[in-house]
Amino acid sequence: MTAHSNIYPTKALQELDAAHHWHPFSDMKSLNQEGSRVITHADGIWLTDSEGNRILDGMAGLWCVQVGHGRKEIADAVYKQMNELSYYNTFFKTTHPPAIALSEKLAKLAPDHINRVFYCSSGSEANDTVFRMVRTYWDKMGKPNKKVIIGRWNGYHGSTLAGTSLGGMKGMHQQGGLPVPGVHHIDQPYWFGEGHEMSPEEFGVFAARKLEEAIDEIGEDKVAAFIAEPIQGAGGVIIPPETYWPEIRRILDERDILFVSDEVICGFGRLGEWFGSTHYGMKPDLMPIAKGLTSGYLPMGGVMVSDRVAEGLMLSGEEFYHGYTYSGHPACAAAALANLEIIEREGLVERVKTDIGPYLKERWLKLGDHPLIGEARMTGLVGALELVPDKKNPHRPFKDVGTAGTICRDISFGNGMVMRAVRDSLIISPPLVLTHEEADILVKTAEKTLDETYQVLKRDGWIG
Repeated sequence: MTAHSNIYPTKALQELDAAHHWHPFSDMKSLNQEGSRVITHADGIWLTDSEGNRILDGMAGLWCVQVGHGRKEIADAVYKQMNELSYYNTFFKTTHPPAIALSEKLAKLAPDHINRVFYCSSGSEANDTVFRMVRTYWDKMGKPNKKVIIGRWNGYHGSTLAGTSLGGMKGMHQQGGLPVPGVHHIDQPYWFGEGHEMSPEEFGVFAARKLEEAIDEIGEDKVAAFIAEPIQGAGGVIIPPETYWPEIRRILDERDILFVSDEVICGFGRLGEWFGSTHYGMKPDLMPIAKGLTSGYLPMGGVMVSDRVAEGLMLSGEEFYHGYTYSGHPACAAAALANLEIIEREGLVERVKTDIGPYLKERWLKLGDHPLIGEARMTGLVGALELVPDKKNPHRPFKDVGTAGTICRDISFGNGMVMRAVRDSLIISPPLVLTHEEADILVKTAEKTLDETYQVLKRDGWIG
């Protein structure tokens, strides 16, 4: 739909963008030929592009806009802070009130055994920090051979050198000769795609024991940590079977290995708890955070550090040679504090758990009846639809993986809603302020998109 008349010179903006702007994760040759979509306004869960089209933001920006767009309280907090102290670093025995206040707040929200935070500007930087912090911890504990970090295939932990290595995206590893030495990957708990010959319960235990096998193969004396997202986001919203995390906890409890819960996507209410690890009853030693920390209003990330790791790192009295120019940036900290205040005041975490989460899930799962869908899944406010060519054989993929997903994604955008394609899955992660009425619009638009995608795929011979 069109919200207002077009006042932006779309073509001119696209030409300038093509000439000077290199986009993340993009084929720039084809993107520049097609022309970028220009987003100019946002309010609540709605975006507006340069042509005046109103678009439902089904991905909360990039998994991050928990409180919705256009919250004046956050802008006002940032403006006030910039008038008082726009920037100063936290190196050289220095701090400032916003960083102190935010650290205290995060410690109160985190599990009881986590009381400190190391700041950075993104989830990728947070996982670079994790990489160095884990290895430094074991050095200071007198166990320098514990260097290997175990991650999962198809996990995502950012796109920096260490983040890409910790993640299990094979396409990313092909660029730049990654992963770096000392990272080992195990299978993901992806029942629909990789474990359907077992029951979900059996597969959950089976997938978890891949960690146990890897530790035994490498040697516990060499393994430093296991890193995983509570639910894999960029991997396609891989929701593990209920038996997975309890078995992982057993394995970790029996061994002297750190657990890193990557909360960049799952943190700050996405699963109906402040942190995804809490939803699954896990006790992490380190928690990378970002995205929902500020609802994306300003770039900020960090690593929540358990008392065990903090005390170990401080044991020798030596400094940790690591940090960023913008660690604990005062304006970003002000944005985070205002954002967290909104989440608390409006009860958004509990609302995801008991109200809008169950409401949307009930309707989302019904899309699983569509002839194009092999599985619909959702936890909290994050969900996926698996597109398949033959509903009678739902685990058989399309012959050219990714084409159907891309077609569906583009149709969805044309219908006025952002859904993201991962392989041939369509995924959503809407703002936590989504209303019941907006949830109904989301599901209705998704159903319309599936109908139109089905017709295109049938016309072009992708399905019988």
